[in-house]
Amino acid sequence: MTEPGRATEMADFTLNGIRVVDTFAEAFDVAGTAIIVTNDTPKWAMIAATVMTGFATSVIGCGAEAGIDAELSPEETPDGRPGVRILLFGFEPNGLKDQLLKRVGQCILTCPGTACYAGVEGPTKIKLGGAIRYFGDGFAVAKRLPDAQGKLRRYWRVPVMDGEFLCEDSVRSVDGAVGGGNLLFLGRVHSETLKVAEIAVEAAKSVPGAILPFPGGIVRSGSKVGGRTKGMMASTNDAYCPTLKGRAGSELPPECGVVLEIVIDALTSKAVAESMRRGLHAATQAGEAHGLIAVTAGNYGGNLGRHHYHLKDLLGEAPIA
Repeated sequence: MTEPGRATEMADFTLNGIRVVDTFAEAFDVAGTAIIVTNDTPKWAMIAATVMTGFATSVIGCGAEAGIDAELSPEETPDGRPGVRILLFGFEPNGLKDQLLKRVGQCILTCPGTACYAGVEGPTKIKLGGAIRYFGDGFAVAKRLPDAQGKLRRYWRVPVMDGEFLCEDSVRSVDGAVGGGNLLFLGRVHSETLKVAEIAVEAAKSVPGAILPFPGGIVRSGSKVGGRTKGMMASTNDAYCPTLKGRAGSELPPECGVVLEIVIDALTSKAVAESMRRGLHAATQAGEAHGLIAVTAGNYGGNLGRHHYHLKDLLGEAPIA
């Protein structure tokens, strides 16, 4: 958190006429993977992806953070059909495996017409089709097929009622995935601040390999570590709650009526930084027209995660190198 009383000064920088607080977003290492889901039509590929990424906003309560990274053309998928690339993040590979198996088994296997492929290379193998094959009750068949580079990859053909479910034997978990990049938008009116946040989301999610896992990419219930109730892992970020502006420790100026946050996970730290940069620039460009007061970020004094994204480093127009 920033120091108490800092709200009266608010910022040492401006971008597009909007104050940017001299602070940093604090993020942490996570395990990350990607899968590609294909189908005969873009509609059904997206239905499967949407269902799989439901209830995946926070590892704290959902077991995983997931989102749609990109829609893929037939030229971009392993089987020449329309597809969707999904990213999934967890605290560590074993927990990630558990969530991946549940979500693919319940949401991708069950969806008419789907097939499932590994979507990223990495050092840690996570068994996928090799585990789901047991649903086939002994009738599943293994098959090796060449990928676009001619490398043989192992798949499982699981019999289902509309034909068969083709699923890659295993996927990979990457090193260097990061969760928790964030920006907080301080505004006057909810409806106008929501427009700013929506604009920021569109810019932030344009970075390949980055997702914003909360509903529509936006979270209103920003949290802090712990709380006054024993055993709470996280509780409301009271320093940024407008209804608590009169209390000691509030970080909000008197004119602030709403705070909305975007949270970013990505396969690389560079992608988190670039996603934050694009979101920051888009929000401040739209901010004046919608009553945006300032942009800040959530951190815990550097004690939660080793990745610190200083907003002052994101002010430039150049993409993150």
